[in-house]
Amino acid sequence: MLSVGQLSEGFVLDHIQAGKSMEIYRYLKLDQLDCCVAIIKNARSDKMGKKDIIKVECSPEMLDLDVLGFIDHSITVNIVRDGKIVEKKPLSLPKKITNVIRCKNPRCITSIEQGLDQVFFLADEEKEIYRCQYCEEKYRHSRKK
Repeated sequence: MLSVGQLSEGFVLDHIQAGKSMEIYRYLKLDQLDCCVAIIKNARSDKMGKKDIIKVECSPEMLDLDVLGFIDHSITVNIVRDGKIVEKKPLSLPKKITNVIRCKNPRCITSIEQGLDQVFFLADEEKEIYRCQYCEEKYRHSRKK
């Protein structure tokens, strides 16, 4: 049986779709933090069959909930203090995301002005459709279930 130590302070990302933990690791830039990170892939789950889990031992303020909500708003975020879960943060699709996805429209101003932020706003929450702030190019967020 695999044993991963208990966190004293940090956060646990649970109910991650199996195989998605490394994508989340990159999006959250966890490699740039000077803290302990544990990634558990393909853990058994009664609810999901298989799931991934990420444990991070650092201040929960380091977590970008908007990026995480964009990736998968069904992930459970558990905040840990003194070795106990003290809060579960709900995730939702963010209304606006910056520099997470890139506009694919070659005529968009972001293609010409390289330093310009890539800003997308949530146009259709039900269909999970985002649009570029500058040219309104559509980006359909697809989470495979």
